Amino acid sequence: MKLWVLGSGSSGNAVLIESGESRVLVDAGFGTRTLSTRLRAIGVEPGSIEACIVTHEHTDHVKGAAAGALRWGWTLLASEGTVDACPELQTANCIRVASGASIDLSRVRVTTYATPHDAASPIGVRVTSLRNGASAVVCTDVGHVNEGVRALCDDADLLVLESNHDEGMLRAGPYPPSVRARIASRTGHLSNRACAGLARDVVHANLAHVVLAHLSENCNDHGVAHATTADALRRTRFRGRLSVAMQHDVVGPFLPRASRAEAEAQYTLGL
Repeated sequence: MKLWVLGSGSSGNAVLIESGESRVLVDAGFGTRTLSTRLRAIGVEPGSIEACIVTHEHTDHVKGAAAGALRWGWTLLASEGTVDACPELQTANCIRVASGASIDLSRVRVTTYATPHDAASPIGVRVTSLRNGASAVVCTDVGHVNEGVRALCDDADLLVLESNHDEGMLRAGPYPPSVRARIASRTGHLSNRACAGLARDVVHANLAHVVLAHLSENCNDHGVAHATTADALRRTRFRGRLSVAMQHDVVGPFLPRASRAEAEAQYTLGL
């Protein structure tokens, strides 16, 4: 299993997860030209993607999904509420997936979890290798950490986790009070402090990478976000890597621990 963040933030979000010959895109919040450029920069042809699953209907997550599916033949997946809220997904024959459901693709299982965000029926996504059980989780756009969010993030090998804003920077930032209140609400976005607490709570022996994502360009700083979560993880048994996703650049690949990779290689050789 490999994971790349093609870009993350309020200007667009997309995460590519690869397991064997199966490639899954979680969100496609960029136009098809940008998606194509960033995918080809890492040696991936857009047409090789098996499926794209959209977490919710906000533009920074759905912008290129329908066009990409029509252009490159992706299977398109989203929750019922997301499809109902996005006419473009309807015209692209998007498959409606119930929150909490699992869908088996050629090499992976995609499992959805309801998340608390101000969208129609937002979801977080876990992609699990059917070969060795390694899993990658994408958990962004969550206003607070509830039991569903904890279940989503638990036992992940690769964890993409929202660290949207520094609370002090948000209070002093350029947004009007209504926008600040929305971001800080229980259906808004996860702060650095809340992200750090969640990352600390879900540490386990196989957690290889935590990638901080969806950082605000106005109310956060990469160094501050990294330091906040690093301080929380320092007091745990976490021995993996902590990274920060970029808005305008690809980061990755992130891989599970060697034991998982070796199991996948052995499986492939045995086919």
